[in-house]
Amino acid sequence: MKAEIVTIGDELLIGQVVDTNSTWLATQLNQIGIAVNRIHSISDDAAEIKSILDDVKKRVNLVIFTGGLGPTKDDISKKAIAEYFNLELYENLQVLEQVRQFIHNRGFSMNELNRQQALVPENSRVMINQKGTAPGMWIEKDGFVCISLPGVPYEMKDIMIQDGLPALKKYFDTPFIVHRTILVHGISESQLAIRVEAWEDAIPKTIKLAYLPSPGRIRLRFSSVGKDKAALETAILEQISALEQLIPEHIVAYEDTNIEIVLSQVLREKGLKMGTAESCTGGRIASKLTQLPGSSEWYAGSIIAYHNDLKTKLLQVPPTLIDEHGAVSSQVAEAMLLGLLDKPPIEVGIAVTGIAGPDGGTNEKPVGTVWIAVGNKKEQMIEHFQLGTQREQNIERASVIALTMLWNFVKQF
Repeated sequence: MKAEIVTIGDELLIGQVVDTNSTWLATQLNQIGIAVNRIHSISDDAAEIKSILDDVKKRVNLVIFTGGLGPTKDDISKKAIAEYFNLELYENLQVLEQVRQFIHNRGFSMNELNRQQALVPENSRVMINQKGTAPGMWIEKDGFVCISLPGVPYEMKDIMIQDGLPALKKYFDTPFIVHRTILVHGISESQLAIRVEAWEDAIPKTIKLAYLPSPGRIRLRFSSVGKDKAALETAILEQISALEQLIPEHIVAYEDTNIEIVLSQVLREKGLKMGTAESCTGGRIASKLTQLPGSSEWYAGSIIAYHNDLKTKLLQVPPTLIDEHGAVSSQVAEAMLLGLLDKPPIEVGIAVTGIAGPDGGTNEKPVGTVWIAVGNKKEQMIEHFQLGTQREQNIERASVIALTMLWNFVKQF
């Protein structure tokens, strides 16, 4: 069973608004056994809406539209979809009362534009919007289902959770779609592909493997479709077990997660407090960590020592080390870490110094040169990395690598 998603709105096409609706819908549809074949974004234009309907019907039995159901003149989805299916609009009394109550509860009076929200296509099933005034619509014709939803994310999600998803599960005889994601760190995509080539070639055709790389990490996603969920999960687990034998040192987690979450779990289990001393990453590591709920339980804080004077004053890095080896060096990274660890209650930590770019590099230390130190007062691990030339990527990669290094260090205790 496959579906397609269509988001409507000029604001999407000019980049003013990011389409989060499609991501959420695709995830939810997958969970009930409906695979998304394609995702489209089109303008607020009746001809575009009708054209995409002609196109979609050739490939799938379900299309979900979001957007274009508001009360203003630029919201034309409802009328265009009704015209496509040769349906007249009529005033639905249930929707009218819901809209009237919604407006009243917010201290406003109904106007004509509000009232027009109660117009829905005949022979359609109304999907009541408890979070707004624009109802969703479910239209069926010759085994093809068209669902139209408001574009406001929290309104769309509520309609689908309360009505759309349960109804789709009943309407379509869907298979199970099973996904398992492995989080891999410390190896490039090309190196990983070479190392697991024979294993990958032997994966059964019923299982699809996808590489999902991002700075400093790779997600390996296993997917399979069928009627027997337990058999699908068993087959995927067998492949994961075989992969474990090939790259045990690079597998960080057996779920779609982030390294900061994995690290936080280990720190919490071992009752350790960590801190960070950041130069070239400028607080990126601290930001990742403090976004996690409850981070104060295991995260003490950060010293962002971007200027050399702060390295010496706040982290007690000897000026002679900087003069002799430069701020971007193993010696300074180690000294930053030791200075950090001298500040209670920090027990384990990360120190990062490097050249993020795009300028500041030399022949000896080009842009992308990074030194990272992790450890405690008794033992430190210090590594050198030569990243790329793009500032944002260098900051992100250095942050992820540093978190991975500390995870590797802490998990051994």
